[in-house]
Amino acid sequence: MSEYAVTNPATGDVLRSYPTATDAQIDEAVASAYQASRTWARGTTVAERAALVHRVAELHTERRQELAEIIVTEMGKPLEESLFEVDFAAQIYDYYVDNAEAFLADEPINLLAGEGSALIRRSPMGVLLGIMPWNFPYYQVARFAGPNLIIGNTIVLKHAPQCPESAAAIQRIYDDAGFPAGAYVNVYATNDQAADIIGDPRVAGVSLTGSERAGAAVAEIAGRHLKKVVLELGGSDPFVLLSTDDLDSTVQAAVDARFDNTGQSCNAAKRFIVAEDLYDGFVEKITALTLAKGDGIAPLSSLAAAERLEAQVQRAVAGGATLVGGGERSGAYYPPGVLTNVRPDNPAFREEFFGPISMVFKVSSEDEAVELANDTSFGLGSYVFTTDPEQAVRVADRIEAGMVFINGVLLDGVELPFGGIKRSGFGREMGRYGMDEFINKKLIRSTTPLPA
Repeated sequence: MSEYAVTNPATGDVLRSYPTATDAQIDEAVASAYQASRTWARGTTVAERAALVHRVAELHTERRQELAEIIVTEMGKPLEESLFEVDFAAQIYDYYVDNAEAFLADEPINLLAGEGSALIRRSPMGVLLGIMPWNFPYYQVARFAGPNLIIGNTIVLKHAPQCPESAAAIQRIYDDAGFPAGAYVNVYATNDQAADIIGDPRVAGVSLTGSERAGAAVAEIAGRHLKKVVLELGGSDPFVLLSTDDLDSTVQAAVDARFDNTGQSCNAAKRFIVAEDLYDGFVEKITALTLAKGDGIAPLSSLAAAERLEAQVQRAVAGGATLVGGGERSGAYYPPGVLTNVRPDNPAFREEFFGPISMVFKVSSEDEAVELANDTSFGLGSYVFTTDPEQAVRVADRIEAGMVFINGVLLDGVELPFGGIKRSGFGREMGRYGMDEFINKKLIRSTTPLPA
């Protein structure tokens, strides 16, 4: 049986299976992408490639209902959130359409000595492999493929095995938008085949969004073959609350930051670090709102995901943590809950909980809050809530993370770079920096004048 299948997490029913690619099909996909990188990419302008990507954005909007319903079935995302994701993906594509020529313009260098001129010219690297996750099937592809196709890189795309139908829908969009064969190629590849693609000399780089384990494996293979790699991995993002003049709204923000995509978001708030004078009230309020979320909560992405979360919570409680909520799992449905009294020797202290479980910690000072926030192997996002602007900036500067959001949640935007440090990965997507990863910043130095 193929590992690519649509399994409805709400029912457990396997609805459709898709055949895994043969080795010959993988070679054909890479060859097609390589040919497109040598012909189409070199024979078109930034504006011409951007026009095709704009059509991709339009088709996402035109097909938004169909696309949203696919991922409701594939990975259990609520319909309203699925529609938002499709719309956000379209916005990402058009952001790069609108800004590509400025981002890719030649960059003059002021010479310190000598005659003539020098500049940096941004040009494509070639074929890129994208390995995408299941939690945001359209958004993840948009932020990787959109900017790189406008640059002139071509894409071989391996989507998550539980998202074959959304992967096929994206391929249809690229085909219908007018991209030539090889510019964007979806493959139902195995992990071993993906490793072979990374090592293929026709492939210039790889971008993965996924788990720590997958990231380490991809980075090892890419390093062995001297390939450029971008990794966006897990996170255990701290939500640091030091002061507030409206505890109710702050707790609501905390819940919103935790429950995005039913808690299955890399940069969701997961560890709530609360000043001791606010702690009791915070725990009481976040527990009430968390338990209320149990009515009508969506399933997790799969039975396996729910079983992993259940095992984590059981280990946490066995290690001495206190759990409120988080009762009996039913298939892929896992009830939300709040963990307190999680100590450093508890396995949960070091883990990422990918689901509707929050951990709350009490601290007595700003220094203790920062120390706890940084006491993790992850470094993706973070949140700081305080009424003191100077403290907000001071704490933001000290937090070890790729992103800090002050007094707000769910503030992601197409113009804002996304990425982390430590074991959350390296490199950036989104914003102008998302167009600066898989690119050859070529120096051109001339002793004679260059044409304008």
